[in-house]
Amino acid sequence: MRLFFREHSLLIVVQAIQMLVVLSIFWFDGYRDIQLFFYTTFLNFFILGCYLFYYYISRQKLYKRLNQPLESLDDSLQKTDDAPISIAFDQVLHNQYRLFQSQLESVEKEQGEHRKFMDQWVHQMKTPLSVIELTAQNLDEPESSNIREETERMKTSLNMVLYMARLRTIEQDFHIKPVNLVKLVDEVNGENKRFYIRNKVYPKLEVEKEGMMVETDEKWLFFILSQLINNAVKYSSGTSERIVTSIYARGKEAILEVKDFGIGIPEVDKRRIFDPFYTGENGRKFRVSTGMGLYLTKETLDTLGHRIEMESELGKGTTFRIIFTETQNLTSL
Repeated sequence: MRLFFREHSLLIVVQAIQMLVVLSIFWFDGYRDIQLFFYTTFLNFFILGCYLFYYYISRQKLYKRLNQPLESLDDSLQKTDDAPISIAFDQVLHNQYRLFQSQLESVEKEQGEHRKFMDQWVHQMKTPLSVIELTAQNLDEPESSNIREETERMKTSLNMVLYMARLRTIEQDFHIKPVNLVKLVDEVNGENKRFYIRNKVYPKLEVEKEGMMVETDEKWLFFILSQLINNAVKYSSGTSERIVTSIYARGKEAILEVKDFGIGIPEVDKRRIFDPFYTGENGRKFRVSTGMGLYLTKETLDTLGHRIEMESELGKGTTFRIIFTETQNLTSL
């Protein structure tokens, strides 16, 4: 209704001025019949009111669509009414919808090609890295360890690139199934064995209940846990020699916890650790952080429907908890 009055406010003002001018002409010409003046004014605005009422009723659907935001793109294809202005409005929306769909398909095609290229590139790069790693085994120390350390770091970076490329289509990459948390932690620890040894930080697994299962995507959870453990080791090296991974239940929730006893997170950085490319004070100090690991972790967990909690005290360590809302016992399967 307000949009209607804003659109016709000028017409009402012009009509009033026009009526005032006509009556003034009669008044200065010596015609002073006040009753006729009031009757003429009433008749003029009555006809104007009838016109405005009919105009609003006949275009009520149009004003309603203009005042309410579209809930989906498909709403653009709905028909308003048969008024000429409504038909023109519907045509504009249809053209805009087709243009948007065309541009969206083009962007999705480009993203698909980019993601395919990144996948192929990452896999192609892993092959020469494996060859370098095998060659390094025949070298003397410390050259061998240094080369393998750098190749592992490059593999980690390549995996980060791969998962970043897949993040936009993460829903299409999911495969939800029961996952044994103890088995997953063991696999992650095995994958990072040399990383532990090199940094002189060693993992400890605490399990409240054997065979705890969660419904999730194993591949993405492996990546998430690897990121949390990588950070725990990285910021514990030289400060503490252990990290603790715990699996336990909290009510109806399953908790996968990674706790370190390292340098901790400064208070000023806590609220931004999940922001993309934010490295914080620790990242600038150690110069080994991309600022994307925790961002990818949070985005993936949100999409999977899991939660993450963080507690940290400067100089005493950091704890991350992945929270699963439903649990299963392996022995009952």
